[in-house]
Amino acid sequence: MRYLLLFTIFVISTCGLIYELVAGTLASYLLGDSVTQFSTIIGTYLFSMGVGSYLSKYVNQKLIEKFIQIEIITGVVGGLSSAILFYCFSFGAYFQFVLYTLISITGVFVGMEIPLIMRILKSKVEFKDLVSSVFTYDYVGALLASILFPILLIPHLNIIRTSVLFGLFNIGLALYLVHYFKTEIKHAKRIYTAGIIAGFGLLFVFVFSNEVTRMSESEMYGESIIYAKHSKYQRIVLTRNHHHYCLYLNNHLQFNSKDEYRYHEALVHPVMSTAPSCKNVLILGGGDGFAVREILKYPKVKDITLVDLDPKLTELFSKNQIMSGLNNHSLLNHKVNVINSDAFQWLRNTNKKKYDVIIIDFPDPSNFSVGKLYTLTFFKMLQSAMHFNTKVVMQSTSPLNAKESFWCVNNTIKQTNMSTVPYHTYVPSFGEWGYIMFGQDLSELQERRLPKGLKYYTKKEFLNMRNFPQDMYYKSNVVNRLENQVLISMFEREWGDLF
Repeated sequence: MRYLLLFTIFVISTCGLIYELVAGTLASYLLGDSVTQFSTIIGTYLFSMGVGSYLSKYVNQKLIEKFIQIEIITGVVGGLSSAILFYCFSFGAYFQFVLYTLISITGVFVGMEIPLIMRILKSKVEFKDLVSSVFTYDYVGALLASILFPILLIPHLNIIRTSVLFGLFNIGLALYLVHYFKTEIKHAKRIYTAGIIAGFGLLFVFVFSNEVTRMSESEMYGESIIYAKHSKYQRIVLTRNHHHYCLYLNNHLQFNSKDEYRYHEALVHPVMSTAPSCKNVLILGGGDGFAVREILKYPKVKDITLVDLDPKLTELFSKNQIMSGLNNHSLLNHKVNVINSDAFQWLRNTNKKKYDVIIIDFPDPSNFSVGKLYTLTFFKMLQSAMHFNTKVVMQSTSPLNAKESFWCVNNTIKQTNMSTVPYHTYVPSFGEWGYIMFGQDLSELQERRLPKGLKYYTKKEFLNMRNFPQDMYYKSNVVNRLENQVLISMFEREWGDLF
């Protein structure tokens, strides 16, 4: 019995941490700013566990029976939490209220588990052994959960199935304990029946989790979903509306195929056409291959290195017939070398080469993991891949909707003693969008070459792009540093005020 109860501690610890990680990850996917989401969720969860620990002292009779009932409730609430949250976010039903309510309920019941187990074991184990054993199994379970969650569970199961699976573990454990202690439990049959019903309910959600997710996301995006997958790094969703396709990463629109050419022509051709040489090109981000498609229109390009974090994304745009068709099979071109790595780490630890042109197409700085790619540290590090004549361009959010953020990026780059040329264009799916070209010397931006057949970009258009009206200009002295990342809060505030 002693080892059964210690194993029980191991299981409940693993399940409890998984529920916490699921809530934090889902909130980060849907709300952004992963540091804030995880910080507030962990704090709420730990506080709720403290409340549960306190309330456990009022359970004075039928300890084993009460513990098993708590296990079933925890399995149901924790197991269904991600499905409920997806549904609430999709239908706009008070997402944050539901999020913290579920976290609090789960935390309270998880907090009651360890004190009850210790009281059940106290007559069977010496106190010093009891405390050390309980916390050893508790911490080992937490370690296992923290390792399995990012490496195995999210990439291979998805976030709904992960929470449901561990809900089933809670209920399975409860059913076994009912069987083991059936002579000591007054209402064993009733509890066993409740556990079986709860288990089948969770099993149903597990089997049909993809349908639950698709239904929620279809409502969220208002379009047919043709591809949806959790990678190790993000949620990738591809939708179709008539003949147009949209890509969403963690709920943020990345492109719409009906007008992405405006964005990518404005990103690529100003820097490619004005650089003294464009033989060697580096792309950071841009795993969809659209920037590569535009670069390949220049015959003098000899090789292109693309560094994108997520292999699932580059695989989608390399192997999927529809997506590969949109980028003209650019990622399969013999000139292109795709490297799946974090751009920050790759620049610091791996790259030894200098490039003629560098194109940076990262997502917006909506969280700290992306925000580090907009810091003074990153731009200084980028100079190791530049020679004197290297030209760089970076997408830099909207100078209309987030002008403080846009000019903060510009000012941060200027702190490295490089020259900058900010510009902007209109992309219907995004609105007014901004870019910053920079390098050691931008005194002369003469168009040396421009491929034929572009849909939007012209030499004349670039002159217009560099003209900022009064409502897009903001004088910024703010520098986004790695140790503070003020850009994140600035970006969240500006886009939050808009919506």
